[in-house]
Amino acid sequence: MATNMKENGFETMIVKYLVENNHYEEGSNSDYNKIYAIDEVRLFRFLHDTQDEKLAELRIEDNEIEKKKFLDRLSKKISDDGVINIIRKGMKYKNKTVDFYMVRPSEGNQEAKESYDKNIFSVTRQLRYSNDYGRLALDVCIFLNGLPIITMELKNQITKQNHDDAIRQYMTDRTPDELLFQFKRCIVHFAVDDDEIYMCTELKKEKSFFMPFNKGNNNGAGNPRNPNGLKTDYLWKDILTKPCLSNILENYVQITEEKDEDTGRKSYKQIFPRYHQLSVVTSLLADAKNDGPGHRYLIQHSAGSGKSNSIAWLAHQLVTLKKDKKDVFDTVIVVTDRVNLDKQIRDTIKQFMQVSSTVGWAKDASTLSILMEQGKKIIITIVHKFQFILDAVSADYKNKKFAIIIDEAHSSQNGSLAAKMNVAVSGNVYDDDDEFEDKLNTIIEGKKMAPNASYFAFTATPKNKTLEMFGKKMFDEHGNPILNDDGTQKANPHYVYTMKQAIEEKFILDVLRYYTPYESFYHIVKTVENDPLFDKKHAQRILRYYVEVQKVAVKEKAGVIVEHFHSEVRNKIKGQARAMVVASNIKRAVEYYMAISRLLEERKSPYKAIVAFTGEIKYEGVTYNEAKLNGFPSSQIEKKFRKDPYRLLIVANKFQTGYDEPLLQTMYVDKGLSDIKAVQTLSRLNRCYPNKNEVFVLDFQNDPTDIKTAFDKYYKTTILSGETDVNKLNDLVDEMEPLDVYSDEEVTEVAELYLDNADRTKIDPIIDKGTERYKELEYDDQVDFKSSAKTFLRTYKFLSSILPYGSMDWERLSIYLTFLVSKLPKPDNGNADEIMEDVELESYRLVAQDTISIKLEDKDSEIEPIPVKTDVGIPVPELDTLSNILASFHEMWGNCEWTDEDRIRKQIAELPDIVEQDETYQNAMKYSDAQNARDESDRATYDAILKSLVSGTELYKAFSDDIRNKNNQSFKKWLLDYVFNVTYKPESRE
Repeated sequence: MATNMKENGFETMIVKYLVENNHYEEGSNSDYNKIYAIDEVRLFRFLHDTQDEKLAELRIEDNEIEKKKFLDRLSKKISDDGVINIIRKGMKYKNKTVDFYMVRPSEGNQEAKESYDKNIFSVTRQLRYSNDYGRLALDVCIFLNGLPIITMELKNQITKQNHDDAIRQYMTDRTPDELLFQFKRCIVHFAVDDDEIYMCTELKKEKSFFMPFNKGNNNGAGNPRNPNGLKTDYLWKDILTKPCLSNILENYVQITEEKDEDTGRKSYKQIFPRYHQLSVVTSLLADAKNDGPGHRYLIQHSAGSGKSNSIAWLAHQLVTLKKDKKDVFDTVIVVTDRVNLDKQIRDTIKQFMQVSSTVGWAKDASTLSILMEQGKKIIITIVHKFQFILDAVSADYKNKKFAIIIDEAHSSQNGSLAAKMNVAVSGNVYDDDDEFEDKLNTIIEGKKMAPNASYFAFTATPKNKTLEMFGKKMFDEHGNPILNDDGTQKANPHYVYTMKQAIEEKFILDVLRYYTPYESFYHIVKTVENDPLFDKKHAQRILRYYVEVQKVAVKEKAGVIVEHFHSEVRNKIKGQARAMVVASNIKRAVEYYMAISRLLEERKSPYKAIVAFTGEIKYEGVTYNEAKLNGFPSSQIEKKFRKDPYRLLIVANKFQTGYDEPLLQTMYVDKGLSDIKAVQTLSRLNRCYPNKNEVFVLDFQNDPTDIKTAFDKYYKTTILSGETDVNKLNDLVDEMEPLDVYSDEEVTEVAELYLDNADRTKIDPIIDKGTERYKELEYDDQVDFKSSAKTFLRTYKFLSSILPYGSMDWERLSIYLTFLVSKLPKPDNGNADEIMEDVELESYRLVAQDTISIKLEDKDSEIEPIPVKTDVGIPVPELDTLSNILASFHEMWGNCEWTDEDRIRKQIAELPDIVEQDETYQNAMKYSDAQNARDESDRATYDAILKSLVSGTELYKAFSDDIRNKNNQSFKKWLLDYVFNVTYKPESRE
């Protein structure tokens, strides 16, 4: 007989597997009671098997009237409380509690195992749930002890149907008018085909929201090819096994309550884990059980991953995790980086915990101690409070086993906080009467990752430091280490849910799809008769800063913002769209607030702006803070912004990370952004919301290629290319010691006084000696010393937590330098800043470039380990007259009616900086002769010109025409000579 490739063949295959392999029973329509939407036969068989005496005492089956009373109450409780709560908690009936599920047994509990084995998992195909016998038959329904928990509609692509057709069928035929499909009667509804699975927890006809329940394919949406069967067979082969489904019922599915802050109205949402959430939590729990305390795990989960729920599921299951009948951890501490996230995670964990009294919130050190004494198993705090808590934690906890879950690990793991966290949980606290050497050793040991704590670090954007601290070493399929060119081992996250997958699965929006860069043009005039000399390179930066802080620039940009908002933004999201203006500093934010507010008033707009910054600022003689400008307390900014008339939020170093406002639809950027800051800031736009189909970015400051480079790092898996070289610490010491700023005796004395809690009057005079010696150094030596000292402190704080050994010399020096660096004055940078006194902005113009869609690279990204630079040289000032500097500036920024010649001039000006960054050329300058360096300079120039095609073709055409013209090589030769002469620095040779 030929293979049945039709839909009923697909259905037969699934049911057969569930029955033969997963040991389900197969039900029939005759067992199903349509009035109560239950498998009545199996329900009462389960009750008799597990609670026969209780059933008799309650006299439920004495007659039809008693049976109806029981089933009426059961049906009402399922409708009110949800089938998941009936399964977990049972139902009060008369003076008894009737159980509808037997929980999984703990290790070695034979009696509990026998009870669990009495649960009846069953599957019924083509379930006739309605009195409409003609067409209303559900493909598959899963029952637990007679209670329906899962429905499935199946489609087969071979017969030209897929999951979209199944979703459509749920929306049209499987309506909540039928009891079986009412909210909370089942835990989830699956739309399944042979390639993909989608799920929904509340059927609302056309408003039903189906989300992917897929594994992901190549870090994107969908499922990978399955060499052993269908792409979607993990549903019935893995998820619907009795142990896995029982685990989901006991630890994941939840009905959560949400309350409208304005109306007080409550709403409810049923949560079923997405595939990656279930996978990561299950895997982490297995690793933690197998490894025990003292390990580190990095989870790279993009925005849109449902991270808060994943953290909550992980926390409450780590509390009950056992190995050999003993708790793996005594206490779980959840550390997050923002107050609103702290509350969100607290509320989420409390909803998932069966016993809410096991959860506590630590607002300070005394609270932590009280919570520990009260036996709280989960303690939640924010990172800023945790730092103070750690200062007060005593050595009493060294015998406790901790699981520390860190939300946004890159912000929670700065050097000093990480060290305090490790000291706290390890119990390495020295006594006052210890010898100096013992104190140092105790501190060194305490800075290392505590052996009695495991760390679970969640982040969407892992930095190199985070990857090196929490990531796992990479091995090939043969178990051999994967090494970088320098011989150090690469590292990657333990688990990944990528930005690519989140975008493709439509859990977040692509913030780079509609990206409009703006370009500014200026004309500056000289206001002095003479022609003073300035450092050419530094002066260009100062001039750009000067023109950008002029009020005319803010006025022009504010006009663009207000006009764009009214014409393109305000009617988005059905008239609810909001916008954010990202300012470079507080002064600029206040100027934007004033300018935008004035423009809104002038056009009689119904909308208002809000400004957000920390602290106070004196502006035009008046001192302002947020509350004074906005007219309401700072604590109300987020709430006010969600309601009209407030539509524009102007921020300065605030709300750029962790802020979750789905109505935010457009961002106006007037701040330089790079790397992780660019990703975090623009990602404030990516939250999904009904009728929010796209988002806009208008960028006044940044180059689209720089934004692309930043996002590329975190689009897929982020990999650390190697390890930080610990010997660079020795190199830094070798850089500092010859400058004679300090002596070994002074370093030792300061460290000993500090650890003995000596009065500050004894420490400062020693530090001041070093400060005076530093001031006597030449300018370039000052820069060398201060750069090396700061790099030493930053690198040692990080390395001390991951190295298997310590150094008393490094620890002493770190104590000394911590005090010294804070007292060192800033090296003088010459007279470049004075150029602002000799010029005046004559004209300014702002021009929008074409809106583009920035496409990210579909590949994993490698980032370099912590850089430890020892060659901190001083660039020799290249002096030029103010007239020439202004001429050069105008060549770059002064003409908005670009001709081809003007465009080529602008691109040429950018070439040297690009070529200078080429690593092969840098190495040739250091280690090879001038001819080899020239060859690499020419190659790098060719590459840069080719890449310039992204932004314009003029330079490429001019260069190419010269190449093809054998009779005239002048332009090509001139350009190659120019780039080499500007960039070649033979003094950098080693």
